[in-house]
Amino acid sequence: VQLQASGGGLVQAGGSLRLSCAASGSIFGLNAMGWYRQAPGKQRELVATMTFGGSTYYADSVKGRFTISRDNAKNTVYLQMNSLNTEDTAVYYCNTDTMGWPWGQGTLVTVSS
Repeated sequence: VQLQASGGGLVQAGGSLRLSCAASGSIFGLNAMGWYRQAPGKQRELVATMTFGGSTYYADSVKGRFTISRDNAKNTVYLQMNSLNTEDTAVYYCNTDTMGWPWGQGTLVTVSS
């Protein structure tokens, strides 16, 4: 399985980005998929998850600002990020909710003040 995240970049505080993560070599199947992030000098943390059936979970820090979605036919999971702030600066990754697949390279999101 290869996970390829994309869509990151440099954005001003208050701006928006939409991340995508495609899985190749496997299919999402019934896996719950999640977005994770790792800020400089910090541990990787869970940002959001979505089950096959569409139930979602969001970390308190992103609730109301980020929206996770998935297209099972395309084996792709998305993260719409609005009202970004400097604390959202991190490398973003996707994986299953149990982190059961090898980590991809992630996509860097940098939010400037």
